[in-house]
Amino acid sequence: MSGVSPINFGLFLWAIVTAVFIALMIYRSLISMKEDDQIFLDTAESKLEAEQEQIRLKINRITPYTKGFGFASAGLLVFVAAVWLYQAFTRFGF
Repeated sequence: MSGVSPINFGLFLWAIVTAVFIALMIYRSLISMKEDDQIFLDTAESKLEAEQEQIRLKINRITPYTKGFGFASAGLLVFVAAVWLYQAFTRFGF
């Protein structure tokens, strides 16, 4: 690992985390396409209510992961930018 710079490692890690984040967001949007904001059901259509509940459970299950990977992606981007600025300032003598 001596040949890998912190910026390259940070960018590689950021790319992986961001790819997972984007995949989770796409999956979440595909699930939520079937979700209805408001449903008026009678007793004969209770199956639709169960389907909506399953969709809501899936969305609630992946929400912490989407938030976590989103914050991790932003944090890694800030880290890479800070390392890049630090290296630029030390290289040019600021």
